[in-house]
Amino acid sequence: MAVPKKKTSKAKTRSRRASAWKLEAPPRSLCPQCGQAKLPHVVCPNCGWYGGRQAIEVD
Repeated sequence: MAVPKKKTSKAKTRSRRASAWKLEAPPRSLCPQCGQAKLPHVVCPNCGWYGGRQAIEVD
């Protein structure tokens, strides 16, 4: 069985593990009513529409 010759440093270990923590920008879709960018499956914060109807009142 293979055995490492040298101890792996903390920095090397932590940088290897940190690569799995990268964040991605959330997906965006366009509101069919007002055309503003919004999160998918969420009420539009600009006009309040969701699923082809007025879901909330926005002032």
